[in-house]
This record gives sequence, structure tokens and C-alpha cells, in this order.
Amino acid sequence: MTGLLVSTDDEVYRVDSVWLGPPRATFPWRARYVSYGVGLLVMILVMFVQRRIGIGLDFFSVAWALVLTVAVTRLLGQRIGYERPLGQVLTLFGHEVRGPRARTATAGGAVRSGHVRLGPVAAPPRRTRAAVEPRAWKGRGRGPR
Repeated sequence: MTGLLVSTDDEVYRVDSVWLGPPRATFPWRARYVSYGVGLLVMILVMFVQRRIGIGLDFFSVAWALVLTVAVTRLLGQRIGYERPLGQVLTLFGHEVRGPRARTATAGGAVRSGHVRLGPVAAPPRRTRAAVEPRAWKGRGRGPR
């Protein structure tokens, strides 16, 4: 009896589509094709957010945008692959953000005292002698009748 080894096509998908740069002038890093597209979108988004919050367009803002873009692109690059493409990761993120959550806030609102009338302070009621001295109960049982 001979053994038969069945090969799968997993090796085909494990190969990263990597662009190392132009011939004879390769980049010092390895990045997949999808990373360049993701990086471009992230850079546009970061620079848009910078302009919206009032950060001007100067050398340091562009440098920090580039650093943040590289960090976010590397983070996304670790999460995506041939088994989990970018579209699936973005869809999952959207479902997580819009998904139902358990309510942690209590019902009701702030306590307000606007409906309470304020006026002069009333004098406390006078106590009579009968209210001060305890009465002796006649008989046993459930109390006065």
C-alpha cells in the first residue's frame, strides 16, 4: 500500500503580492500592494482631520501625519490578509460600531426642584400637654379604641 500526499492550494494564496520598488532601486521595506492603497486613504483621512481641528499645513504636521499613517497602515496590515481581506475587516468594524449595546444609563433624568414652591418658613406646630404625656392604656389588647 502506498501513501498519497494531497497538496492544497494554500501556498498560492500565502504568497504576498509585494512591490519592492523600481528595478535596481528597491525600497528598504516590504509592503503589499494593498498597503499602499490603505496608506494613501489613511494619509488623506489624517490630513483631513488635521485641517478640521485647526492644525495648519507645515512640515511638522505633515511629518506627524506620515508617522500616524505608517502606524495605522501597519496595524491594519497585520489584521488583513488573504483569509481576511480589507473589505471584511471594514465591514466587521462597522458592525461592531453600530451593533446593539446593553443600556447602562438609568431611566429618568436630572432631579429638578422647579415645581417646589418656596415661601416663608412656617412655625412648627405647638405641642399640647396631652401629646407630651403618654396615656395609660385601659385594659389589654390592641390599644385605644
